Amino acid sequence: MESANLSAVTEFLFTGFPELQDGGLLYFFPLFFIYNFIVIKNLLIFFAVRLDTHLHKPMYNFISIFSFLEIWYTTATIPKMLSNLISEKKTISFIGCLLQMYFFHSLGNPEGALLTVMAIDRYLTNCNPLRSPTIMTPQLRAQLSAGSCVFGFLILLPEIVWISTLPFCGPNQIHQIFCDFTLLLHLACMDASVILVQDVIHALAILITGLIISLSYIRIVIVILGFPSVEGRKKAFSTCAAHIAVFLLFFGSVVLMYLRFSATYTPFWDAAIALTFSVLAPFFNPIIYSLGNKDMKDAIKKIFCPQKVFNVSADEHTYEYEAK
Repeated sequence: MESANLSAVTEFLFTGFPELQDGGLLYFFPLFFIYNFIVIKNLLIFFAVRLDTHLHKPMYNFISIFSFLEIWYTTATIPKMLSNLISEKKTISFIGCLLQMYFFHSLGNPEGALLTVMAIDRYLTNCNPLRSPTIMTPQLRAQLSAGSCVFGFLILLPEIVWISTLPFCGPNQIHQIFCDFTLLLHLACMDASVILVQDVIHALAILITGLIISLSYIRIVIVILGFPSVEGRKKAFSTCAAHIAVFLLFFGSVVLMYLRFSATYTPFWDAAIALTFSVLAPFFNPIIYSLGNKDMKDAIKKIFCPQKVFNVSADEHTYEYEAK
């Protein structure tokens, strides 16, 4: 009888969503637009890098993988958010909650690992350009990219399997807009000290990754400032600015979301931070990577009107040839 009571919770109720009468439907359309923008823009970046030979470079290869992961990272949560905004019953099954957590974090972790690899690659390119080709070989880059993805999917499996064995005896309300580890663990009938251990492990992983990336970019900025040419400094900064912006956006939202420990926020700020982490950061990332990058913009244009771009390029080459 006791065992039956412990396993009674089979679904969870999200309390972070507005009711339909409170304007829930009004939130649906902006979120629907943002989700479609994220998917389409990241697909364009991914195919632009794959199809344009001018972008077959390590930096763009990392960006294309990052963009591909962003599509599925947002798909793990946003479709369910959209469904909850127009649904009277804002629930998710126990299995659905575990799967959402697993795919959300197993796709988010490789993004953090890729940002680390990209920072190291930028560090070698700017700070040790002569040794960079021999250290960061194409084979090593491919291994690091594949390893980041495999690492993300495997590292969380033991934790998800462990959570699936825990007894949940109520309540079943998740005060957020998607399932997450700490929120779910607080609903389990277990010793709270285990939750603290989990928080510390996650915090250490975030801090170590953030520290590695920060030190890499600080060193890069110091080296760039030492360039004698203003034009050289400007060009070097332009190649790193997008990476630094995405890093600050990604890890800034991660820090707000997970390095709070005992700090508590109002339901409004909880939902706002979760939206920044899961929706707004992925929304701005493809804009940052394509907005100030002429090569990327040209490659995306080539997807829609290849003949026109080809003609423009041919005219430019002809003009350069005649000028010579």
